[in-house]
Amino acid sequence: MDVTSKTIETNRVELTITVTAEEFEKGLDIAFEAARKNVTVEGFRKGKIPRKMFEKKFGVDVLFDDAVNAILPDVYRDALLIEDINPIGFPEWDVKQISKEGFVATATIWVKPVVELGEYKGLEVTRLSEEVTDEDVQAEIDNLAARYSEMIIKDGAAQLGDTVVIDFEGFKESIAFEGGKGENHPLNLGSNSFIPGFEEQVVGMAANDEKDINLTFPTDYQVDDLAGVAVVFKVKVHEVKTRQLPAIDDEFVKDLDQDSIETVEELRASILEKLTKAKKTNAENHVMSSVIEQTIRNANFEVPDIMVENEISNLIRRMEQQYKEQGIAFDEFLQYSGQTMESLRAQMKPQAILNIDQSLVIGEVVEKENIEVSDDDIEKELANVAKAHGMTIEQIKKMNPDLRLFKEEIKSRKAIEMMVESAV
Repeated sequence: MDVTSKTIETNRVELTITVTAEEFEKGLDIAFEAARKNVTVEGFRKGKIPRKMFEKKFGVDVLFDDAVNAILPDVYRDALLIEDINPIGFPEWDVKQISKEGFVATATIWVKPVVELGEYKGLEVTRLSEEVTDEDVQAEIDNLAARYSEMIIKDGAAQLGDTVVIDFEGFKESIAFEGGKGENHPLNLGSNSFIPGFEEQVVGMAANDEKDINLTFPTDYQVDDLAGVAVVFKVKVHEVKTRQLPAIDDEFVKDLDQDSIETVEELRASILEKLTKAKKTNAENHVMSSVIEQTIRNANFEVPDIMVENEISNLIRRMEQQYKEQGIAFDEFLQYSGQTMESLRAQMKPQAILNIDQSLVIGEVVEKENIEVSDDDIEKELANVAKAHGMTIEQIKKMNPDLRLFKEEIKSRKAIEMMVESAV
């Protein structure tokens, strides 16, 4: 077999493969064995006709297409190894010459982009503060209290943050307009769920109060007949509710039923520990993201559209699998979310591009830095994955016999760690 290659455009290569008569003979044998099973010729049992007799009766050329298809996968694999090509997707084939003496075929292939790295070590980054303040801890306690608060009837005037139960009806030039009426409607003051100015004018009203609220709809309001129009809302308040927070004391903490936490001080210490870990992780992730983002920006490469489309398909397949594991059909998800496959693909595109960009530049850093993976590295990774999935290391190995993905993941992580450590 003879192989030559040439670049026909950026990230696209044409392989020309010349297959000899000896190599093609293997394909002809395979094609003949498949063809003669269904051939009946006088003097021979079905499927027992010799090849010479078959070719004399039907011609050898009837075997050509099947013979090419039989050996093409192996031929293509060997050609890629000879030319050291990393293909993307499937090739476009064109068989130009074919005879019993062999054939010539071209494969047009999208290939992995060549990445020219810029600066990736010693990059400048802004580091986030990992300090946790007393105010941070108190804010978490306040949020916790809010989750256990309850709404109670309030005497007196409503304030921002209170919830009022109201009847309302809107009038345009003394005529009630469609969609402007509600009864026993709960409204949280300050939620901005009504048109601007409405909630502010309800503030100060008490139970059984009635009031006319004069407003003008925004000029960009979605209902054309009301956009920019002055209206009057007749409003009656039935009741005012306010949020009552629980007292933050040891009894409250005990009621939370958190392991080994029974006092306010223990709760504060626990929250401080969690926030410290979270801020540290957030700060580390920020540096890592910044380093990767700069490395991508400093590099020079072009990503072919087919690579992006393939990655989008990969992301959607993973999403489909996740919903399947939850017992949800993917078509149902699309229907409930109001999406089409086309809109979902468009939504996934930025993430797909980011995944590809990161994979290409980090992969190039791995190559340039000659990063290797030891057996100990692999065993530690397998142990972590097994623990995370509640499985044994042997089970993980059985599911991933060649461990290639684990090796690539470890190499990438080592490359990123090196880049982060060198950041200033």
